[in-house]
Amino acid sequence: MTAEQAVHPSPSDVSPRDTGDTGPGIFSRPYAAATLTFAAVMFLTGFAALAVVPTLPTAAQDLAGVALFPLVAGSFVAAGLLGGVLGGHWADRSGARRPLALGMVLSVVTLLVSASSGSVWQLVIGRFVDGLAAGMVAVSVTTAIGQSYPEYLRPRMLALMSASWIVPSLVGPPVAGVVSEAWSWRAVFYGLAALTALPSIALVAVLRRAPAGDGDGPDLPGLPPEEERASRPPLFVAAMLSLGAALGQYGVSGWDVRHLLFVGAGVVLLVVFAPRLLPTGTWRSARGLPTAVLLRGLTSGTYFTVEALVPLMLITERRVAAVTVGVAFTASAVLWAVASWVQGKLLQHVARHRLVTAGALIMAASVAFAVAGSFAGVSPMWAMVAMPLAAIGMGMLDPCVTVLSLSHSAPDRLGHTTAAMQTNMNLGQIVVLAFATAALNAGLAAGTGRLGGYAVTFSLLLVPPLLVAALAVRARNDRRGDH
Repeated sequence: MTAEQAVHPSPSDVSPRDTGDTGPGIFSRPYAAATLTFAAVMFLTGFAALAVVPTLPTAAQDLAGVALFPLVAGSFVAAGLLGGVLGGHWADRSGARRPLALGMVLSVVTLLVSASSGSVWQLVIGRFVDGLAAGMVAVSVTTAIGQSYPEYLRPRMLALMSASWIVPSLVGPPVAGVVSEAWSWRAVFYGLAALTALPSIALVAVLRRAPAGDGDGPDLPGLPPEEERASRPPLFVAAMLSLGAALGQYGVSGWDVRHLLFVGAGVVLLVVFAPRLLPTGTWRSARGLPTAVLLRGLTSGTYFTVEALVPLMLITERRVAAVTVGVAFTASAVLWAVASWVQGKLLQHVARHRLVTAGALIMAASVAFAVAGSFAGVSPMWAMVAMPLAAIGMGMLDPCVTVLSLSHSAPDRLGHTTAAMQTNMNLGQIVVLAFATAALNAGLAAGTGRLGGYAVTFSLLLVPPLLVAALAVRARNDRRGDH
């Protein structure tokens, strides 16, 4: 989803020239190669991102690494923190072509690393490098389009990039499930590497010969202004956050002294460095922007954890076919989009903070379905419902949280606000998943049984969305209104 968010056009991208055909189109001779290459790359990036996730529980089980599954899932997010900052700084210094090209090449390499995994640790390394690559791609793709197309074509290209995710969201998860069931999970990774290799090579070639722009001067469209560059977090802070997240995810996989030391080190790094990237008062829910940023972390953390642990339980404990779980992922993608459209078109006159509350309560209901599906005497389909229902809640509240966040930001601080929201989204995913994993392992250590451990864990996941529902009013903007 990170890559998808990176390619949505903003109002500032629209030029008056967009209303008429003042020159060649995106599929005309000068731009056809670049257009097709970017579209193919974005299509396959989306396909890989959406197809790999439902395959991971099967891979972890086959590699005897179910206990480390949260590290497999969380390492991608942890690396994304560093990859995004690394790609952004690189693009600021020399343009987006090199970080984007390297990110795509790394994506192919990491798929091969994951496919050939002989242990769960190799799979963890593969997912970490994949997160690094995804972070670089996410912050580079819009800038690369800005460097390769004149101003009047950029909104059309950004719209095409967003559209390139539609088909992957519909077919990626179930196709991956079929391949995993018919052959193996390794075939999914190898197949994605083969499909991605050629467009990645083409992307490198296109970017090497792409024009620098359309005469807009040294500050290329898509690159932030000087003051925004200066406000970006240093690479050292991002690296320490990624390290802290990885240490914490590994530490919660066990309960001996060594694992607890890893947890302690991870917590220290997060506590020391995370506040440097977030608005003051975020963790104590100060009114306005800090609360809005906090809500983004709590909601994304809950959704990511449901998306990670529910399929793991269904595949490893309830013996649900991977293709069936893939269908649930597809339903989630579709319903997220539908809910987002409904809140933007049909509920646009409802106060944004009230929609956040409603979406959070829907997410709480989805977690309750996951709890119900954790009992042996109950159909696992109850837990299957949790994923699309959580997507409905996120589709309703996530755009509203963004609107509330930006309403509290000055025009010259929008980039800083967006970066804070993205950072806390990743931190929320890491922290909530780590707490859920610790609860799951604690339940297993107490002898509750594996399904009992999941039931306890999902019950605790009710806390974040209920907290969001209670705190949403603190994010409203009384001066501007939050419609």
